[in-house]
Parts: sequence; C-alpha cells; structure tokens
Amino acid sequence: MQFSSYQNLRKRLLQRETTCEAVVRGYLERIRDSHDKNIYITVFSDRALNRAKDLDRKLEEGAEPGKLFGLPMAIKDNISIENAPLTCASGILANYTAVYNATAVERLLAEDAIFLGKVNMDEFAMGSSNENSSFGPVPNPYDASRVPGGSSGGSAAAVASDLALVALGSDTGGSVRQPAGFCNVVGLKPTYGRISRYGLVAFGSSFDQIGVLSKNCDDAALVLGVIAGRDAADTTSSHHAVPDYVSEMQALSLRGLKIGIPKEYFPDTLDSGVASAVDKCLDGLRSAGAELKEITLPESDYAIAAYYILTTAEASSNLARFDGARYGYRSKDAEDLSSMYINSRTEGFGSEVKRRIMLGTYVLSAGYYDTYYKKAQQVRRVFLNRYKDALKEVDVIAGPTSPFPPFGIGDKMDDPLEMYLADVFTVPASIAGIPAVSVPAGFDDSGLPVGLQLIGDFFEEGKLLGVGMAVQKALHE
Repeated sequence: MQFSSYQNLRKRLLQRETTCEAVVRGYLERIRDSHDKNIYITVFSDRALNRAKDLDRKLEEGAEPGKLFGLPMAIKDNISIENAPLTCASGILANYTAVYNATAVERLLAEDAIFLGKVNMDEFAMGSSNENSSFGPVPNPYDASRVPGGSSGGSAAAVASDLALVALGSDTGGSVRQPAGFCNVVGLKPTYGRISRYGLVAFGSSFDQIGVLSKNCDDAALVLGVIAGRDAADTTSSHHAVPDYVSEMQALSLRGLKIGIPKEYFPDTLDSGVASAVDKCLDGLRSAGAELKEITLPESDYAIAAYYILTTAEASSNLARFDGARYGYRSKDAEDLSSMYINSRTEGFGSEVKRRIMLGTYVLSAGYYDTYYKKAQQVRRVFLNRYKDALKEVDVIAGPTSPFPPFGIGDKMDDPLEMYLADVFTVPASIAGIPAVSVPAGFDDSGLPVGLQLIGDFFEEGKLLGVGMAVQKALHE
C-alpha cells in the first residue's frame, strides 16, 4: 500500500478505507525488505505499531484527528526522540539514548504523526554524500552505485524509496536540498529560526535548521505549518507569525512573478545534463507567465571558503562536549584524564569530523582568528546584503541544486575539496539564513535525478513552495 501524498492517505484513513495500523504494517514490511539499502539505523517496529493502534482507537471513539493524523515519518538520527537511540551516525554516540523529545517532534506527535524510525546520515551531519556514516553509505534509489547526497541522505532515500511518506532532516549548508535533488524529492530548508533547533544535535549553530523532505510541496507545507513557530527553549527561534502555508502556496500565481537567474549558477563547468533539465523547468515557468530575469551575485566564488571557515569553527566548539567524560563512547585504553579525552575522541570520531574539528580549531586560534574567522564573518554579511538586494528586484531566485548529478560511491572520498563543491549552489542561502527549496527538475540523459533550487526572502516559504508546486505540475503534464 503506497501513497502519492498525505492528502490521499488522510482521505482514506478518515473514510475508514484503511487504518493507521495497516498503513504502518505496510511501511514496516517494506523497511524490513529493504535492509540492504542501509537507510534505517533504528526501526521503531513495536513503538510505531502501538501508536498506530492508539490513533485508530482515537478515531473510533470520535475524537478529532490531528492535522497529520497517521502520517508515517522517518527522522534523521541527529534529532532527539525520547527513549530512542540518538547516534548522529557516529561511533562516539553508538550507545546513547535520548532523554527528551525535540520541539519539532513534540509538535508532530501532538498532531498525530507516526515515527517509523531513525535514518542514516553523514556523521554529525558533516558530509555531502552519506559516506561519512559509521553505519556505511546509503545507495541512491535510482542507481545503487551512486550516493544519495548528504548529510540527510537517509531521509531523502527513505522518501524516494517509499519507506516513509515524509522525513525530517537537517540543513547546515545544503544537507536537505542537495540529497533531495539527488533522490528526486522535495527538500525544504526554511528561514533560520523558523523551526526550533531544540533537540537537534548541533553542528554549526548559526546555520543548522531542521528541514522537511517529501514527495510533493503540499506535504512539505503541511508539516512546516505544524513544526514552525516560536519556542521558549530556543532563543534563536523567531516570533514571526506562522501563516497557512498551504493556502499561500495554492494562492500563488506565476503570472508576472519575477524569477532571478544568477549567471554564477550556470558556469561553463555545469554538467550539461543538469543544465538541460533546469533550463527545461525554467522554460516551463516562463510559459506559465513568470518573468525570467538574469541577475548577478558577484561574490559567489567565496561562498564555499567562507562557509567552511565558519562551520568548522562552530563544529570545533560544539563537538568539544564529546569527550568520554559525561556521555557517549569512552576509550578503554585511557590511563589518565588527558589520554581518556584523546583516545575517546580519536576512536569515536570519523575522519571527516576530525578534519573539521582541526580546521575549526585552527581558524579560531589566536594567530589566525582575524585572518580567517573574522574575515569570513564579514563575507557573510556581504552575502546577506547581496541576496537581500537581489530579492528586492525579483520574487524568487532559481538555479540548479547541485552542479552535477549523483556521483559514484567512493568517487570523491579522497578529495575533500571536490566533495565540498557539491554544495556550491546551496551554501549561499545558508550563509544568508534565507529559505530555499529543491524540487525535482526531471532527469539527465542517464536517467539520474536533477534538482531545481528556489531561493526566497525571509519567511517566504509559502511563495517558494507555490513555485515548486508549479514546477512539479508542469513536469507531470
């Protein structure tokens, strides 16, 4: 039993054509049959079934169903669910169990969603391919020899493989959008502060944001409307009012809408298959009444450098708490306090996490702080100003989600700089803190998925999802 959208599932549940228990059993069976895909780290078999039975009973008793009644969801394993493993796909948290629910989780449970389990990811959300997981890589649903993207590769693959209807991920520099593009699903990174980070394990605190992956923009809008909003437990969460995203999305007209096309997003090195699929989408938007306008974002070449200076600095600070003393892995070879710290971190962290901790410690050191970290913060302000100015001239900015289609497993593991370039188009929106969404743009000549990224102004997620919905409709006509 598979569903194209939550609205389709909800209709069948409320009309008693099926039950939450039957739906959950169907998903759990597919998850069991897909063990070779390495998507789920933890499966909540009994927990999900018991919740499904409780929801069926609630409906039978005449109680009002929640906004997400019976929605089967996957959740990235860096988001806290009480009494469930929270590993961040890292050896250092291999045996850790969370003691509370993330705010996003609490809000979803309050609206009757069902969590099927925790899914694979790059360790501590550091990566662009899902190969940096202590549980091993996830294969791309469209070609098992290729990566699903990262770091939310498990979340994207779960939705694409019909192992969940919607999934939560986290996006620091493109970790929801890039895997969404690689797996042919919708991936939304909201405005920074739109969703509470309480319960999300920190990587880069001034960048991290919980995001939504789904088959369509309607489901993303529904879930966003539930989890968005101010949270007293997260002082960076915004007081900005939460609108009805579904209504905003459906009310959007492309007639006269100005879409900015940055020339920097279409370099000569852009993969030809990606360029062709994105151009076709843009032509479809133009035919539907949108006005395409070429714009320029001249500092784009500095995005990757600024991002990795800032996020590694924050990672170095955030991951200092994993020392073997309070929770998580502790080395058995420690002879004193110093060796316990060193051995626990050396044995518990993977190579990419160690690389970023060392880089972050370096750029924050006394002799290099002004040269690197301070300068990167100044560049961040320049990016914010450039995008704000551009979005005064256009309604939405559009371009490829990734400069190339899904690459082969192992192809870029020996060249970190080449791997980092997978996020070259997604990083700018994260630096500026503005919302962005990747929507399916079709396929290249080899049948590999291509994503179209849409970037908007602060708190204009409804507009972005409306344009994304128009793209999805055009591709299915």
